[in-house]
Amino acid sequence: MPQLVGDFALSTLALDLRAAARVAMKRPGFSLAGMAAALALTRLITGLLYQVEPTDAATFVAVGVLLLVVAVLAGYLPARRAAAVDPVVALRS
Repeated sequence: MPQLVGDFALSTLALDLRAAARVAMKRPGFSLAGMAAALALTRLITGLLYQVEPTDAATFVAVGVLLLVVAVLAGYLPARRAAAVDPVVALRS
């Protein structure tokens, strides 16, 4: 909860971004089952890869980070809009 009215925008933005990151981290792509499924499916796409090993750790990490960044950016746009709302006006309506 915001402690000051001036702190409302920053607190709202931080709360929404944390929630977006938390939701993204709970998805199958970040779980052990998701990683196991991805490793199992690499056999299917081996023929499509060019100069990349099917179980390249850097690629797995890069894709995970990319998914997290996209999820946080997707949460940032509505969070920024919610942070722009004047709390006094929101309470009166």
